[in-house]
Amino acid sequence: MSDKLNVSRESIKELVRSVLDSNSQSAAPESSGPEHLLVNSLREKAERKFDRDESAKSLITEDELRGLNEGARLRVSTGVKFTPLARDIISDRRIELVERPTRESRILVRSVALGSDHGGFEAKETLKIFLSDMGLNVRDFGTNSPDPVDYPDIAHEVAMSVGSGHAEIGILIDGAGIGSAMAANKVPKVRAAACYSVTLARNAREHNGANILTLGSGQNSVEELRQIVEAFITTEISEPRHRRRVVKIDDMDRQYRR
Repeated sequence: MSDKLNVSRESIKELVRSVLDSNSQSAAPESSGPEHLLVNSLREKAERKFDRDESAKSLITEDELRGLNEGARLRVSTGVKFTPLARDIISDRRIELVERPTRESRILVRSVALGSDHGGFEAKETLKIFLSDMGLNVRDFGTNSPDPVDYPDIAHEVAMSVGSGHAEIGILIDGAGIGSAMAANKVPKVRAAACYSVTLARNAREHNGANILTLGSGQNSVEELRQIVEAFITTEISEPRHRRRVVKIDDMDRQYRR
């Protein structure tokens, strides 16, 4: 009976391998579990590079591995579980698991005014889901399609929402992030910063009190944009010297708007 079960299990494994990737030839020996689990890697840039993101799932089955080639990198959540067959496939194909650390940062805002031009439309749609999933109240100011629009119009709407206090922060996405920042900064009480990295996003909030983040869809990957946004909404001014300097920026703004 035991021999029959073993044969049946091996037959199923072979069938799944052939369905998942008819062109791959697996020659790696089986092992007891997944290899190369990376947790909190210091190489942040390398950690962001993966072939597929399944970090939203708590159980990985053979379906989540469909189409992954030998040596592929799969992003998974902390504490994720695997079906026995999924473990076998991961081992046989030497799939590298990149574990996404549990988010421990505290979200410091509740409402976001979101907007983009046509160049940032797809990124905006993705970030809207990301922000909503984090429990934020998101107001989308468009654009609502990839059809060409003028970024100053969208930037003005988002900036007005933030400047009037209807939204705590704003996020704008265009091709480079620079034009939207220039336009938004024409609106009173707005401090918009174009940020291309997590470090810049944190600095813009902690040192400069930025209340609008502008992003370049052509400068960062979607995953990088998510990380930049997360840094922006989980950081605030913490030092009196930074607050004093932001007050001076606001004083200059009022002086030239009289």
